[in-house]
Amino acid sequence: MSTSTASEKSGLKVSRFDSVTSLFLALILFLGCFALMLLIIWWLSGDPKADAAPIEITYSGTENPPGFERDFEPPGAEEVEDLMEPTLEDTLEAVTDAVSTVAGAPTSSNTPTAATTKGTGKGDSRRPGPPGEGIDAIPEYERWELTFNAKGRDDYARQLDFYKIELCAFGGGRNGLDIASNLANSPRKRTTADPSTEKRIYFSWKRTNPLRQFDLQLLGQAGIQTTRRSTVMLINEEMKQTLLRLEKDYCEKAGKKFPESIAKTYFESSAGGGGYEWKLIDQRYRPGR
Repeated sequence: MSTSTASEKSGLKVSRFDSVTSLFLALILFLGCFALMLLIIWWLSGDPKADAAPIEITYSGTENPPGFERDFEPPGAEEVEDLMEPTLEDTLEAVTDAVSTVAGAPTSSNTPTAATTKGTGKGDSRRPGPPGEGIDAIPEYERWELTFNAKGRDDYARQLDFYKIELCAFGGGRNGLDIASNLANSPRKRTTADPSTEKRIYFSWKRTNPLRQFDLQLLGQAGIQTTRRSTVMLINEEMKQTLLRLEKDYCEKAGKKFPESIAKTYFESSAGGGGYEWKLIDQRYRPGR
């Protein structure tokens, strides 16, 4: 009887294989529960950036802004030379002299600091507001500078499409706005007869740059005439909100008041996240703010 009992106890003993197998099963069960818990947390948290409320800024002023931004005006006499269509030789020379990666920084067009004697725009069409309305800050189209890094026209066009930026030509004795979209594939043209209906911020090149030649070429592919006409980039609300959030976070981390303290903000477009993304590379502040 005692011999049989000892034999049974020896057969019921846990082997090393059973111990290792149990350890792995417990580890797999723990990792599975942990992954499920992370999935539930991610699902419940959602994406706060996508649902973030848009940033709305009301600027103060006791008189109509001296700006030129809301008026699509034909180019003045002083601008005709700058808007002349370059020759093929000039274009090839400009592209050849450019480095392999071209950086271009458009700025808001016809601002008082850049064109005090050009154009006949009357600025904001709204009536003067009462003193103290809104906040004392420099508007986005005057404080933003955007830089594009492109390896060629196709790369540049892909960036514009990614950000849903459209190119526009106006003036030159033609009525309305000629707008080009879908620039990387087959540029499409549409015409807006009444410029006052266009409320988007627009930017233009502040100096001669090979990327401006790409703008002219892309507009030409859409069937838009650019000779003796002004060309600009139209920025949509989605991109505007993206830049505002980057600007606000950077400003507040620097201990400054947004947007009253900001004099200039510099953004740069670079490849990232499976496409392109804006990065804030520098910010300057108003004296005493």
